[in-house]
Amino acid sequence: MTKIIYSIIVENTRSAQNIGAIFRSADAFACDRIILTGISATPPHKDILKTALGATLSVNWQYLDNIKDAIELLRTDGYRIIALEQTPGATLLQDVNFGNYPKQAFIVGNEVEGVSPEAMSLCDQVIEIPQAGVKKSINVAIAASILMWSCFKHNLSSSE
Repeated sequence: MTKIIYSIIVENTRSAQNIGAIFRSADAFACDRIILTGISATPPHKDILKTALGATLSVNWQYLDNIKDAIELLRTDGYRIIALEQTPGATLLQDVNFGNYPKQAFIVGNEVEGVSPEAMSLCDQVIEIPQAGVKKSINVAIAASILMWSCFKHNLSSSE
């Protein structure tokens, strides 16, 4: 199995606490970097720092105003661009073969609107976390954490 490098693009996530939680999971699960875009708050916002518990110092991050610029930056660096979103035709997370591409960037979106149509139109793939509940909705930070765990798990298996 091939080890992967992966990044998270946070698009228009309005809760600084969600962003802090994404930083904390990015640290725990060896995410290469976080790119914050749009209305997403940036460190040293107090609510990010409160939930990140220092992870803003251990995870590489940057802010880009425009989602298109973030996607182009990573695509130029050889990343496959993948949205985490519920949409017809999405690949279920358990069916994703992370080893097919050495560099992957995952977009997570706004708590209400999800990943923007603009970003979706620029993605190579869409993946979805299957859910059994009535709401069919997971908090963006938790969804990002599940995805990062899946990448980390893949890389753990690749080391064996």
